[in-house]
Amino acid sequence: MGALLSVASAACYGVVDFAGGLLSRRAHFAVVTVLGQIGGLLLALAAAVLVPAAAVRSPDVWWGALSGAGSGTAMFCLNRGLARGAMSVVVPVSAVTGVALSVLCGVFFLGDRPVLAAWLGICVTVPALWLVSGGIGPGGDRRALADGLLASSGIAVQYIGLAQADPASGLWPVAAGRLAAVLLLLPGALRQVPRFRRPPGLLAEAVAVGAGAAFALILYLRAAQLQMPAVAVVLASLYPAVPVVLGVAVLREKLTRAQVTGLVGAAAAIVLLTLGGG
Repeated sequence: MGALLSVASAACYGVVDFAGGLLSRRAHFAVVTVLGQIGGLLLALAAAVLVPAAAVRSPDVWWGALSGAGSGTAMFCLNRGLARGAMSVVVPVSAVTGVALSVLCGVFFLGDRPVLAAWLGICVTVPALWLVSGGIGPGGDRRALADGLLASSGIAVQYIGLAQADPASGLWPVAAGRLAAVLLLLPGALRQVPRFRRPPGLLAEAVAVGAGAAFALILYLRAAQLQMPAVAVVLASLYPAVPVVLGVAVLREKLTRAQVTGLVGAAAAIVLLTLGGG
């Protein structure tokens, strides 16, 4: 069940990533990011009220807030990289390095001990994500690389921090995380208001994207409670494969041989991690 929830989280994040990337082409990335986090906050608060919580302790809220700070940083850097036209650098660097950092933290600091099948899945995931995302193309620069590395650090903090919350706290850590992300990103967005022109439908679309991202985190939180966080992180981090598939289905984009190989590798990683994700 944990593996299924992790894959569902990846699918949801992938759709959100695809929609957010299209949205960032129409409006300033800082405004798109903060509006998305507000949408995530609204959904997370509603879900937290509806889902019973046995005991919400301060440490759980703080872990959630730390996760939200990581999430806000990751989304800001990803959207900034996309706005600069550096998708071929930011996406693979953030995805691969985020997985590596999360797994290393889980193994060395949280006591995760993946079995052989899970380790094989983790090892397959890293090159699969790289290939699916297209690797670093010739247009990459230092700013794009920095965006990718900062985003990967944020992704690791997001996943590892949220996994530390006690299941008894329900979904309040997710809500705390969305609030922290909004507070972190709001000053940058407000600086863009005087020169900002709102495209039609931006508000509703950005809020919907953010709500989808919050739902993906809720799925991940439950997955991390049912299996090792290291395995849940890797499965949830397969989300870059989804925009690639959507690009083919919706935008009629063409897959390269490397991307096809990466998609096959991602499918193999899902099987291995499901078998070893106890």
